[in-house]
Amino acid sequence: MTKNLTEGKPMGLIIRFAFPVLLAMLFQQFYNLVDTMIVGKFLGSEALAAVGSTGSLNFMVIGFCIGICSGFAIPMAQSFGAGDENELKRYIGNAFWLCVVTSIVMAIATGLLCRTILVIMRTPEDIIDTSYSYIHIIFWGIPVTYLYNMLSSMIRSVGDSKTPVIFLGLSSVLNIILDIVLITIVKMGVSGAAVATVTAQAISGLLCLAYLKKKFPILQPSKEQWHFRRRYAGKLCMIGIPMGLQYSITAIGSIILQTAVNSLGTLYVASVTAGTKLHMFFGCVFDALGSTSATYTGQNIGAKKADRVQEGIRDCMILGSIYAVFALAVFFFFSNPLISLFANATDPNYRRILANARLLLLWNGAFYIPLAGVNIYRFCIQGMGYSQTAIISGALEMAARAFVGLALIPRFGYVAAVTASPIAWIAANSFLIPAYYHYLRKQKRILGYDG
Repeated sequence: MTKNLTEGKPMGLIIRFAFPVLLAMLFQQFYNLVDTMIVGKFLGSEALAAVGSTGSLNFMVIGFCIGICSGFAIPMAQSFGAGDENELKRYIGNAFWLCVVTSIVMAIATGLLCRTILVIMRTPEDIIDTSYSYIHIIFWGIPVTYLYNMLSSMIRSVGDSKTPVIFLGLSSVLNIILDIVLITIVKMGVSGAAVATVTAQAISGLLCLAYLKKKFPILQPSKEQWHFRRRYAGKLCMIGIPMGLQYSITAIGSIILQTAVNSLGTLYVASVTAGTKLHMFFGCVFDALGSTSATYTGQNIGAKKADRVQEGIRDCMILGSIYAVFALAVFFFFSNPLISLFANATDPNYRRILANARLLLLWNGAFYIPLAGVNIYRFCIQGMGYSQTAIISGALEMAARAFVGLALIPRFGYVAAVTASPIAWIAANSFLIPAYYHYLRKQKRILGYDG
């Protein structure tokens, strides 16, 4: 069930590994898309705006969960690449205890504070109650977010990128059914969408756990290996926490940007929501290439094959660039029918939402090659073990989005808002690309590679 990424041609390995990862991410985004589509179609533009107004806050908190789980998996991938099964299992045991404590603390803190944060973000008064009823359920479900993401990261660390997507695919069907039932029949409103998302992810996590116990003895620590050890916990935190903070720091800029968009009114919040949901769905390819580059780099560094890292990252960028051109073409020719999935044609703001969301998609799509670089180079640096340094790129993204939100949107309005992400991606790459070459040379020196 495991897969060694340290032997064979990188391009073929990357494609075979990344494709299941991509499917898993598409299914995760499918959760969000279905939620948003049903909310927009059945509950109207105000409900759509309510869900959308929580997007950056959701990304800050849930992104931290995903980031920390991905970071915990890097020492596991390095141990697997080095052939050290005992060390791999000790990392798993310590990661479990860290996830339990972190998930409980985060769920309580965010669940209690989310309404206060929505007020600080200047969420429009006509949607703040609806926004709260959605996001506080998502936050109380943080432990199941940790459950699925930690288990799937563990399985991917040993080269199996297929198993997590199977269970996530099954649960996505449940998510759609629950959305329809809870929103259209039970009449729970946006709360139904949140309950559906949390329930579906819980089921995918439990299925992943059952399958892991049955099929992956290499991922099952012995009683002694479950013991908490500061050395292993320390390394996990040293890599995992910076990766989580990287997401959160980036999201702070998004929160400042969202606050500025909120001040423009419900129409523009709904437009950004529709455009952003589609962007996130199409951006899954870049996320998958990033996740793949982290595992690929981690295994090859563990196996002391730093020479293979550069070849693999080059192939990732080739794949990302080809897809970027394709995605822009799709946005140019098909953006309106795609956006219409999220809006009710009878809504008086329907045409304005279409036009505004299309503008956002075209701006983002035109800069998808830099977005590919952000994901691939950042995760490669983290795969080499330098996740603390990669935080700088997140800080640059935060600064760029904050600048647009604080300085440009008040002056130029919505037109400025659509430029925020491209500016952030360019700012992040200004650090990531030089840092990648610096740390690759450093790794070659550490490993005694003279090629």
